[in-house]
Amino acid sequence: MGKTLLGKLAPGAVGLMELPRLAPEIMAAYRALGDLTGTVSDALDECGIAGVALLRPTDPKARMVGQAVTVLNVRRKEVSVDGKSRLGEIEAHNLAEPGDVLVVQGVAGISSMGGISASIGKRQGESGAVVDGAVRDIAHSRDIGYPVWSSGVSPVTGKWRIQTVAVNKPVTIAGMGVHPGDLVVADECGVCFVPHARAAEVLEKARQIEQSEKLRLEKLAAGMPLAEFAALQKK
Repeated sequence: MGKTLLGKLAPGAVGLMELPRLAPEIMAAYRALGDLTGTVSDALDECGIAGVALLRPTDPKARMVGQAVTVLNVRRKEVSVDGKSRLGEIEAHNLAEPGDVLVVQGVAGISSMGGISASIGKRQGESGAVVDGAVRDIAHSRDIGYPVWSSGVSPVTGKWRIQTVAVNKPVTIAGMGVHPGDLVVADECGVCFVPHARAAEVLEKARQIEQSEKLRLEKLAAGMPLAEFAALQKK
């Protein structure tokens, strides 16, 4: 039986109910990459894809590979402390499958995600979250093992200041378009987004780059003269 909505958003605000799924072997191969975002970033360059966001993780040791469940948050016209939160990312949590990544287009200086939302994501088995905007309660998300990459932190709640207007529709993260189902890879260096339709292509390029890098490092460790090594670097 398919999932049903929770009624937290206006009709039509939810796009895809189910993500287009990447093959398990593709996901496993991305997870096996050593220098995760560095290698994928280079592969994106060689494929002519802009997909790197310089967002910082709550846990610098965290690594993440998963498909994007997207959330679009906007600033409310007025701050209204009326006891009625307009945040609706719980609809995204509800649709997420284990391993998915919540990807939120948020608001600078105002939290789009706190401890409760992180706890729900952890309970749902998500790999973590990416927020272009602020988050809070980062000690809590770190303690429960739910990593969050964001462009900022703020104690200011979004309950009365932000409204969720879409789930599983295209969002913009660090100036780049991200669609539901796109691949998200992240580590201490930042976040890379790989378009769903080009995940296999980028993976093949990443594997080639990783193998080439491995061979060069082995030659360097074996004592290759720097003049010869520099010539390799030009190839």
